[in-house]
Amino acid sequence: MIKGSLLRDAIISAAITITNRKREVDELNVYPVPDGDTGTNMSMTISNSVVELKRLDDKATVAEVSAAAASAFLRGARGNSGVILSLIFRGFAKGLAGLDEANCDAFANALKFGVEAAYKAVMKPVEGTILTVLKASANKAAEISNQTNDEVTFWKEVCTEAETVLAQTTEMLPQLKKAGVVDAGGMGLTIIFKAMTDVFDGGKIAEPSEPSQSSEQSADSFRTAVSEYDDDIRFTYCTEFMLEKSENCPDVFMLRAYLETIGDCVVVVDDEEIIKVHVHTDNPGKALQKALEFGHFINDPKPKIENMRIQHENKVKDAKDAEDGYVTAEPEKEFGFVAVAAGHGIEAMFTDLGADVVVRGGQTMNPSTDDILRAILKTPAHTVFVLPNNKNIIMAAEQAVRLTDRKVCVLQTRTIPQGIAAMLAFDESQGLSENRINMTKAFEKVSTGLITFAARNSEFEGHQIKEGEILALENGKLSFTDKDINKAAVKLTKKLAKGDVSYVTLIYGADVTEENAEQLQQTLQSKLSDKIEVMLVNGGQPVYYYIISVE
Repeated sequence: MIKGSLLRDAIISAAITITNRKREVDELNVYPVPDGDTGTNMSMTISNSVVELKRLDDKATVAEVSAAAASAFLRGARGNSGVILSLIFRGFAKGLAGLDEANCDAFANALKFGVEAAYKAVMKPVEGTILTVLKASANKAAEISNQTNDEVTFWKEVCTEAETVLAQTTEMLPQLKKAGVVDAGGMGLTIIFKAMTDVFDGGKIAEPSEPSQSSEQSADSFRTAVSEYDDDIRFTYCTEFMLEKSENCPDVFMLRAYLETIGDCVVVVDDEEIIKVHVHTDNPGKALQKALEFGHFINDPKPKIENMRIQHENKVKDAKDAEDGYVTAEPEKEFGFVAVAAGHGIEAMFTDLGADVVVRGGQTMNPSTDDILRAILKTPAHTVFVLPNNKNIIMAAEQAVRLTDRKVCVLQTRTIPQGIAAMLAFDESQGLSENRINMTKAFEKVSTGLITFAARNSEFEGHQIKEGEILALENGKLSFTDKDINKAAVKLTKKLAKGDVSYVTLIYGADVTEENAEQLQQTLQSKLSDKIEVMLVNGGQPVYYYIISVE
């Protein structure tokens, strides 16, 4: 029988082992785009349990250990692989509930529950992944539990089966076969199972191979990273207003051109009757005065002017307060918004559109379930919409739903432009169901282009991709490679801007100069139809040179 103290030590050892080997797992990612990386996400997820487990003494039961681990896994889950790992251990907690010690039958039952939870959470399960390795391990566990009552023998057989099926994943998915590697998530799970088995077999807890932060330090640094952008606030006031066009309204481009001279983050949306304006400036009065040349202000919504420096100071204070526990805001309104974003300009855009809390994160920096939960609790609303804005964050956001008594709706936004489109479609006069439908329809109409770089050597349609090469992604899929950032952006935008298109928005990142961004804007405006307006926004985002939104 496995005691609670032994299970505790096994999970701690597994956390240390996967952390030691996370780079080995990360390198199995076959796609060249920079991402959150499987090994890193899995190690951060399981490591979140170490502090809690170390608090348990040797008298703790397997039920208490598995419950503590499952809770910590769920709150620390990052990325899809981390969420799946947390679900596996939720199965452990369910299968070992009420037990002081665990035998082979109990562990087989726990693995069965883990499979059920993981497959249920994934909308379209793909074989040849961590799910396949998990299911095969659970099936072997059920078989072996009928043949032996020795827990060490049981777990060694489970590990052998996991390793065998892991090797087969290379043949199950074309992209794995082409790259000649096994599935990264399956590899991570196999490492974890093997590390636990070593402790069950009398081995010592693994030693860290490199200095590492505690999970609490890591989470705190992630939450307080907002202070990093203090010096990036160039203009003090976020100014927003809507105009009804005058009869002889001048060319709206002239308003945009003027606003560019007195501020940044300029967005001017122009339709037949209404002009919607957003600008960061030190002179909101000048912006309002100039606007009167183009029309008159409407009262709903009223013009809004907010001091961004004060907003920023409040964010830093809230992040500091959060270090000591959860900050729960009393609901003051019916609807609120949590958005995930990185980059001072993009974060400001979501705040300006009405986001109550912006969780800093995205590609290469997936926030945990706990980060998203904290943001939900800080939102002063009865119903909270969550915009993940990245496909690898959706599952973590969905797990946060079960941890709060707030009414939460996670929209399946996979990109920043989709998140922005969803927020623009929100109608305060409508209910939850109507808004969910309308916001979903709105973001599904948006096409997104991404210009980034190859994080590793890879292969695409028979062509070798070298690390550092420019990648163009069309709605999440690799479209082509290039040597020049702006040339790639022009080519990708032209591909996206076919059909009935009115607006193209270029959101340029931290590694692009304003001069280069403006040059790209001018080039695109000359190459695209006269009916298409090209807007430029300083997003300041990492990873992506350009985020291109086409509507």
